[in-house]
Amino acid sequence: MFSANKKNSTLYFEIIKQLYYGKSLSCADLSIKIDKSIPLVTKAINYLIEKGFVIEQGYAASTGGRRPLTYSMKEAKINILAVAMDQLSTRIVIVDMFNNYVTPIEIVGLKLQNNPHSLEELTALISAYIHKSGIKKDKLIGIGIGMPGFVNTHEGINYTYLKSDKKSLTKHISDELNLPVFIDNDSSLIALSELKFGIAKTIKDVMVINLSWGIGLGMILNGQLFRGHSGFAGEFSHIPISEEGVLCACGKQGCLEAEASLLAVAEKAIDGIEAGRKTSLQYNSETSKLAIGDALMEVANKGDQFAIELLSEAAYKIGRGLSILIHIINPKAIILSGRGVKVGRLLLAPIQQALNKYCIPRLAVETQIYISEIGFDAELIGAAILVMENFNKGKE
Repeated sequence: MFSANKKNSTLYFEIIKQLYYGKSLSCADLSIKIDKSIPLVTKAINYLIEKGFVIEQGYAASTGGRRPLTYSMKEAKINILAVAMDQLSTRIVIVDMFNNYVTPIEIVGLKLQNNPHSLEELTALISAYIHKSGIKKDKLIGIGIGMPGFVNTHEGINYTYLKSDKKSLTKHISDELNLPVFIDNDSSLIALSELKFGIAKTIKDVMVINLSWGIGLGMILNGQLFRGHSGFAGEFSHIPISEEGVLCACGKQGCLEAEASLLAVAEKAIDGIEAGRKTSLQYNSETSKLAIGDALMEVANKGDQFAIELLSEAAYKIGRGLSILIHIINPKAIILSGRGVKVGRLLLAPIQQALNKYCIPRLAVETQIYISEIGFDAELIGAAILVMENFNKGKE
């Protein structure tokens, strides 16, 4: 990427990373963040300007002394391909260093469960998208992919989905596309996006709930993403909330995911419609659960009583699960994110009702519940962050 020695390249990569997070920074700001002298940072900035990666942004607001000159990344010089997967569909987009989408988001149905061809389908999807975008690969610094399941980020393996017999997922896709590839759990990436660009940027202890076809959890403790001993911390979806509930995909009964995920709500909606419940939801035998789930949120926001009833019931169960988290972690905040953020305002009251019933008041009153400001884009932004966090590895 840079025609300079490896030592300097590390410095350039670190400056680019900090400008990505900070958007507009002075040499003094960068000096503090990367712990390098101002003369060294200034020299590196001048090199990056010469090569067309960085531009002068103007002077910062006055704080009483001489206003410092600030710098930012140049638009369209560096891009990242971000992929956000769930159990039923995949979204893909190319973003710039300001997290702006430089191509339209493409949404493709890609089933992960019991699909032995899912990895090949994903690789072909990404390849076709790059070709259609018209953006040359030398403008892409990498591919970040968020996906459900037990993901080993270091080895590039998903123990739940996207099986690869001979190579890791990252190596398989990287070899096919000739680009660096990084993967992580979807809920961890959603939490990472909140940590770097969202509400959690200024809060040290936060639980980020990924409300989707499953129910995920990203844990931010003391301002850092917490992964646990094996990297699988945050399996919130498999907290048991019932002894006789629906059988979960994990093989156990009464898991939160089987009772309150959007997929579970969609299945209950279908059962209700077939039993004669009055609703504006449209359903026939060819309608997918994905379509029902999205439509259910849409009609709920328009006041459909059946849809609101189903979502409220699910939210109450989620609140019961959150009460367990609050008792164990004592977080400052809980952020509702993921696909379900579309109906976030409808979920708040039943969640709070459950917390009032199941939580010790002293703990519950100190935990604030927020709806993500990043919204459904959080996983895509998290996938871009994943690349920024890793793209200089191996170049030192």
